[in-house]
Amino acid sequence: MEGREILRLKSLREHVYEHLRQAIDEGELSPGSFIDQKKLAQSLGISRQPLRDAMIQLEIEGFVTVYPRRGVQVSLLTLDDIRHLYEIIGGLESTALRSASPGLSGSDLVRMRKLNAHMVAAIEVSNFDRYYDLNLTFHDVFLDRSDNTGLVRTVRICKQRLYDFPRERRFDAAWELESTREHAEIVALLDEGKSREAADYLRDVHWSFDVQAPYVRTYYHTGDGEGT
Repeated sequence: MEGREILRLKSLREHVYEHLRQAIDEGELSPGSFIDQKKLAQSLGISRQPLRDAMIQLEIEGFVTVYPRRGVQVSLLTLDDIRHLYEIIGGLESTALRSASPGLSGSDLVRMRKLNAHMVAAIEVSNFDRYYDLNLTFHDVFLDRSDNTGLVRTVRICKQRLYDFPRERRFDAAWELESTREHAEIVALLDEGKSREAADYLRDVHWSFDVQAPYVRTYYHTGDGEGT
């Protein structure tokens, strides 16, 4: 196959992937629903091949489940899924912070403090989208210092599953404020040169499912059921 054709197909696959991710984020494709691949391919004006390729990527990342002879289902996000995602993110972000901390400058810590302050301000005016973006950016300050691209990519995919499944555009103000207090503690430990303690706190408190479980159950669930 010519190189230009390969690039064209790759671009088309990525376009379909992003379309499906946005549809999940916005609730057009709800968790548990089956995707009509024939109808979707017709509406997008594409062949089934780039759609299948996009589905494979989405299944690898956990966004959909492919059932032979049954079709493709948008994955449910259960309480166990959330617990597992917290364990993965906590372990990986802790590793990233520990390895990146020698390269974090004073200006990086100042930036993290400012981002955290802006998060508090966003909570006060119930600006969800701004809070969401600032929260990701806060963590990206040290994630962007990591040279382990696979680790960083896995963290970001896991966060997308947590936050965009579909994205709940509402606040649990008590949880969000507690999160900013935890951010402040992480920065304070880094400022004191206690990178190991900061990494442990990130894993054992900020991303601890046991610690965060009361907030998680309130935000994602009405009880201990297995759905969102």
